[in-house]
Amino acid sequence: MSSRTLPLAIVALLLAAALVPSSPGEAQQRVDARTVAGRVQSFYDQTRTFQASFHQTYYNRLYDRYDRSHGQLAFDKPGRMRFDYARPNGKVIVADGRELTMWEPGDEGGPGQYAKTEMARAAIPGAFSFLVGDGRLEDDYRFRLLNARGYGWNGHVLELRPRRPDPRYRRVLLFVDAHPDRLGVVHTIRIDDHEGNRNKFQLRQMRFNRELGGRMFAFTPPAGARRMSM
Repeated sequence: MSSRTLPLAIVALLLAAALVPSSPGEAQQRVDARTVAGRVQSFYDQTRTFQASFHQTYYNRLYDRYDRSHGQLAFDKPGRMRFDYARPNGKVIVADGRELTMWEPGDEGGPGQYAKTEMARAAIPGAFSFLVGDGRLEDDYRFRLLNARGYGWNGHVLELRPRRPDPRYRRVLLFVDAHPDRLGVVHTIRIDDHEGNRNKFQLRQMRFNRELGGRMFAFTPPAGARRMSM
C-alpha cells in the first residue's frame, strides 16, 4: 500500500476554492507567525466536526511526476476521520478513534487489500491531529511566515517545522485565511518530505459542526480483501 495513503502523507487537512483577499487592515498590521498559529489553533479548538471535498496533488521528485486525486473527507472529535477517494482510485481511510484502517480496491472491482494499525501508532502529525482533537501546534512545531505572494496566496503561508526531527516529513505549509470573518481557517496543507516530494491537499465546500454520526467512521473491508502489514 502506498505511503501516500497515510493520513500524514495523505492524512490532516485543507482548501483553495478561491483565493480570498486579505483585508486592508490585516495587510497593514504586523502579524507574526505565532499569532497566525494561535488563530489556527483557536479556530479548530472550537470546531467539533469538519467536512470538505479535497483535491490532492502529489509531486514525485525522482520521476518529476504529478499524481492527482480527489474525494471527500470528514473529521469528528475525538480521534475520528475518514477519507473517501473518488474512482478510479477508490481508496478509503478510516479512523474510529481506536484503529486506523486503509483499504484500496483491487483491479476490476476485486476485494483489494487493506492495513490496520492502532491510532497511537499512526502518529498523525500535529498539523492534522488538532482536527481530531489531539495535538497543539505550539507544542509540535516551530513557526515561520513565508512570502504568501510567492505561493499565489492572499492570506498567510505558515511554515511548520517539527520540534523533534521526523523521518517522514521535513515541513508542513498551512495556507491560512486572513479575512476578518474567517481568521484561522486553513485552506491548503502541503507536506514536504526529506526527498523533495510534495503532498498538497486543497479543500473545498468546507462545512463545520454538523452532526455526522458514528456509522460514518465504521468500515469493514470487503470479504476476501488481503491484509497487509504497516
